[in-house]
Amino acid sequence: MNSVLKPKANDIHAMAGRPVSLSQEDAGWEYISFRLWNLRAGQIIREGTGGEEVGLVILSGRASVSSEKRDWGPIGARKSVFDGPPYVVYLPPGTDFSVTAESECQIARAGAVASRGPDAYLITPAEIKEDPRGEGNARRCIRHVLEADRPAEHLFLVEVITPSGNWSSYPPHKHDTEDYPRETYLEEVYYHRIRPPQGFGFQRVYSPDRGTDSTILIEDGSLVAVPFGYHPTVIAPGYELYYLNVMAGPIREWRFTDDPDHTWVSAGWAA
Repeated sequence: MNSVLKPKANDIHAMAGRPVSLSQEDAGWEYISFRLWNLRAGQIIREGTGGEEVGLVILSGRASVSSEKRDWGPIGARKSVFDGPPYVVYLPPGTDFSVTAESECQIARAGAVASRGPDAYLITPAEIKEDPRGEGNARRCIRHVLEADRPAEHLFLVEVITPSGNWSSYPPHKHDTEDYPRETYLEEVYYHRIRPPQGFGFQRVYSPDRGTDSTILIEDGSLVAVPFGYHPTVIAPGYELYYLNVMAGPIREWRFTDDPDHTWVSAGWAA
């Protein structure tokens, strides 16, 4: 079933500890894990990717990242997730690495179970394409962070900025069935941030037969796991919504189907 993990009210700005964490076992699925690190300047994380490929997304602040073969840093230019595309370090399975905070920083560790993966590499903000998607009050901005045009075994990473009062992941779509080339099975998490942070929005997760139908309150720092079904979001007027999408599945292609009740909404949109 879908789940939402929320940090304690004061954790998201405390810049210490790990306010949200999701393992494959927590979610009851095969591929995705997610951790969030809020680090003080000088704090060091030492870890290994194990049986996962990992994308380290610098959400805010600056950090240095090093593995046994490479050293990147200091990297990071954003004061917040709303300030343009991120720096991202891709690490393959079986890689020991360390992260050193050069300032207060927030880093997402997005993992997907993998067996090989390409060599480690850095993605810079200048390399990340940004595109508008949707029209009217379903318009939003897509940041193509780690998609099929970049090497990885299973992992996808996308950032989305949704303006005040707008809908996103809309019309509702799903990718929970292995029916290639029509649809591919992809697990997915949404890590939400809201500006100003007291705002709120909603995410609906529902199955085609409506046997499961949940409406989830999203707040600044909410993490929503979407193992199946349609999953649109909306942000309250006066607030901007950011989310980091982490997706992974057996075939690394994003093939989805829209809810047929709502496909008409986008029929007149530009490609």
